[in-house]
Amino acid sequence: MHASSRSIDTNQQGPHEDLARRVTRALEHPLRKPVAEHTRTAFASARTWLAARSGIPLILDAGCGVGLSTRRLAARFPAHALIGVDRSESRLSREYGSLSDNALLVRADLVDFWRLALADGWRPVRHYLLYPNPYPKAAHLKMRWQGHPVLPAILALGGRLELRSNWRLYVEEFALAVHQVTGREAQVVIHEPKGDPLTPFEKKYHASGQMLWKLAVELPYDPGLVPGGGEV
Repeated sequence: MHASSRSIDTNQQGPHEDLARRVTRALEHPLRKPVAEHTRTAFASARTWLAARSGIPLILDAGCGVGLSTRRLAARFPAHALIGVDRSESRLSREYGSLSDNALLVRADLVDFWRLALADGWRPVRHYLLYPNPYPKAAHLKMRWQGHPVLPAILALGGRLELRSNWRLYVEEFALAVHQVTGREAQVVIHEPKGDPLTPFEKKYHASGQMLWKLAVELPYDPGLVPGGGEV
């Protein structure tokens, strides 16, 4: 299969010069964004679902898109509880086969869902960010997860965090942010999909001949990273 996907067009030559400042700000100033009511409701349902699987390790598929990755991760880790979260009802309603008993798809605002999960004491053993929109223009740093105020909450959840992108600089910036927040070195490597790709994203860009990049890092559960105690 061959595809022709647009390559990254950026005005950045290296990591954003304002990255460290934005990460510092996220560590020093609590995120005051009110939690959307629909996300509170969705989180409550997800918490009930997870409670019914007490003792089963949790895997979060953050920004799961159409949910294909959640389905495939659930098959790969049958002894785990998989929760895929995405804000788009349209994406989540696309037909990619039935969900197994150990998987749940949730429509919610991801920023709010992360904060609620941390406040509720969730400790995923694995945490995937497989659809990071790179926002390649320098002016859009604050829209990347590494430049967003929610970054401390993402990292505070702990577990094995894995992020993928077709833009190397995005992944390298995230690694810099991880080190600044936690002191841990996140490994950045070329990602070569084997077998069925976890996401349509991987399949599309790989078929276009674009390089894919992956970051992986083991993180401790550390709510203290979040300023203000992470209350929501």
